[in-house]
Amino acid sequence: MTQAPAAPDAVPVPEIVDSHCHLDFPDFEGELPDIIARAHAAGVRRMVTICTRLRNEPKVRALAEANPSVFYAAGTHPMSVAEEPMATVDQLVALAAHPKFVGIGESGLDYHYTAESAAVQQESLRLHIAAARITGLPLIIHARAADEDMARILTEEYRNGAYSCVMHCFSSSAELARAALDLGFYLSMSGIAAFPKSTELRDIFTAAPLDRILVETDSPYLAPPPHRGRRNEPAYTAHTAAAGAKAFGLSVEEFARQTTANFDRLFHKAKAA
Repeated sequence: MTQAPAAPDAVPVPEIVDSHCHLDFPDFEGELPDIIARAHAAGVRRMVTICTRLRNEPKVRALAEANPSVFYAAGTHPMSVAEEPMATVDQLVALAAHPKFVGIGESGLDYHYTAESAAVQQESLRLHIAAARITGLPLIIHARAADEDMARILTEEYRNGAYSCVMHCFSSSAELARAALDLGFYLSMSGIAAFPKSTELRDIFTAAPLDRILVETDSPYLAPPPHRGRRNEPAYTAHTAAAGAKAFGLSVEEFARQTTANFDRLFHKAKAA
């Protein structure tokens, strides 16, 4: 009897990290085991899920505790800061004691939808920066339509004491990118950077040092092609990484290796865990 040929060896999937997702959102309700399994199969071996309202922190913490590949961060999102109790530095520092708590935020400024709360957003941002400075954990920044104030506050606060930071889902101006990079901060590519018409955004990323680039989904939002317009999930980090690799003129393997090293440098608790 003729023996069937052996199956070819599976091609290894490059390891990548989804540095920003929202696994506690209702979009994923009842599907988390499958969501995480698909992420692992796509090479996404670690995920940072972000708590955007501190009253939800126990749920997000439990999610991270139940899944070895999931880490978490917490803060008050700028779009909700006017309707939430103001986070305190002590509160954020206390949360940071948890072994799977790896970042402060997301915080920041959003004047596109919530410009009327600009003053309270700025106050909250400075509190989150103080917590990042004390804990040594990276600050996770959301910035929309507030480039001038964002650059000014980040720079002012850095002069008061160094801290680390990632500009999550970066889609702002080249000027804000340069201000952040000049402070030693990181820029994170989301699915927006993979959209066909995002040439100018990709140019901002490729003008940055490669060792300051992260990748993320911001899922359930902003799915990259070929899933654009549908629910995003951590597995789709692979599509953004492929777009990033092409923009930088690298293989997917090289880009994945570098952005994972960048993540480990910035989110040092997630590497040590």
